[in-house]
Formats: sequence, structure tokens, C-alpha cells
Amino acid sequence: MKTFILGISKIFLTTFLVASITFFLLHIMPGSPFAGDKTLPPQIIENLEAKYHLNEPILKQYYLYIKGLIHGDLGPSLKYINRSVNDILFASLPISITLGLMALALAIPIGLAFGIASAVYSKKTIGTILIVLITMGISVPNFLIAAILINIFSLNLKILPVALWETPSHVILPVLTLSFLPSAYIARIARTQMLEQLSEEYIKTTITKGLPTAKIIFKHAFKNCLISIITILGPIIAILITGSFVVEYIFAIPGMGRHFVAAFINRDYFLITGTAIIFSFILTTLNVFIDLLYKKIDPRIASKEI
Repeated sequence: MKTFILGISKIFLTTFLVASITFFLLHIMPGSPFAGDKTLPPQIIENLEAKYHLNEPILKQYYLYIKGLIHGDLGPSLKYINRSVNDILFASLPISITLGLMALALAIPIGLAFGIASAVYSKKTIGTILIVLITMGISVPNFLIAAILINIFSLNLKILPVALWETPSHVILPVLTLSFLPSAYIARIARTQMLEQLSEEYIKTTITKGLPTAKIIFKHAFKNCLISIITILGPIIAILITGSFVVEYIFAIPGMGRHFVAAFINRDYFLITGTAIIFSFILTTLNVFIDLLYKKIDPRIASKEI
């Protein structure tokens, strides 16, 4: 119970700090969010700043924002007329969650398969090929993966749509792109842990006893790798669920990532801060959940903290 209460406290404290830091960083930047629109006369800009309290002292703006945040109000959008940040983000969040979960469902089995196989066959050619692929997966950025996939499957083969989020076929390329990096990270961690476990004495003992290779790998070695693999799943799941900002922007997916990029371009203070808050809340919540989960898997961790 104590661990649970500490976890909840950690979630809200981290979210509050992220909201505060993001707020001040954005508001100390010189200029006005409306200054970039050359079509607006100075009087209109002054009226807009007054409407959103941007002409108030920064501490008063902060007080008003935190007051609204406590009541669940993320503020108004400065660029989307008559739309609140709550409306924008909670309309786009389900899309990002759907995209993220599909990418996760692809990344975990592929990452584990590549990681385990590269460890088991580390001294063979196939192991070398797999580790090269894993390294490439970590090194190549998402936007390049997206460009390659679009060029092959959309422009040359013409079998998949370039962008948008309308039919099942529109899902394939963004999911493949988004799952590429996480599967490579999972593979690397799984490989490192499997190599360590396969070198342990208890594994050598099971081999001398003549146990089947599959049983040695999955029942004994892989089981002891779970803690390390589960530990990295928290940040990976959070990133996937909230959506990769670059991937969503490239494929014109109306998720949180696309709005976040547009908010930075438009200097939409409240939308940027709201996105950061949602992302932070999900990331911290998942990390707390992962902490609780691997303490259940390995009670020795919990006993060390007592």
C-alpha cells in the first residue's frame, strides 16, 4: 500500500513539475504567439493577448493556468478558434493509442525473436546478420524508415497509400515505421540478457543434463531476462501510445504528435503544455506500473527496499 501511495504521489508531482517547467520556458520566450500573423493589426493582437491573459505578469498567468489545471482544464488553444486543448488532445489521443498499441503488438514479438535468436546463434553467421540488423534498427531514424517504406510500397509498388488515417491499409506503413526502433531496442536488451544468462553455470548444468534446447532457452534463461525487458517497456509503451511525433506528422495522422508539431510551429503555448502534460502523465504512470509489476515478478526487489 505504501508503494502504491508513493507511486501515485510520484505521478502527480512529476506531472506538476513538467507543467510548471514547460509553462515558464514557453512564456519567457520573447515575442507573442500572434506576432507571426502579419495580417493582424496591433490592436487585434493586444485584444487577443488580453483575452488569453498574456498581457498579465507571468506569475499571475501561471496562477491562472495551475488553477485551471487543478480542475482538469488544459486551457484554450491559441490557434484553433473556439477549441480547448482538452477537446483537441482527447480527440486525438485515441488515435495515438491505437497506433501505438498496434506498433507495440508488432515490436515485442519481433524484438524478442531477433534478440533471442541473435544470442543463441551468436557464434554463427545468422547471429552476425541479426546483430547488424538490430544495430541498424537503433541507428536509422524514423523519418528515414518512413521515406524508404513510402518510396517502396507507395510510389514504386503502389500497393499502399502514402498517408492519412482512413482504411486498414493506411495503418500498415505508420505501424511498421513506428515499431522499427522499439523492436530494435527490445532485441538489443533481450540479446544482452540472454548472452549473460546462457553463460551462467546453472544453464551449463541444464545442458549437461540433456534438457531440450527450447526448454533451456525459454523456461530457464528467458525467464531470468524478464526483469530487464519489462523495465524498458514502460518508456517504450508510453512513446508508442502517445505516438511518435515525427511519424504522425509524416503520415498526416491526426494524433497527438501531429498537433504537438503544429503547436510548436504556431507557438500555441497551451497546446504545447497540454501535450507535454499528457505525455508526462502517461510515461510516469507506466513507469510506476512497471515498478510494481517487476516487484511482483521478483519479490527480492521489494524486500531490498524494506
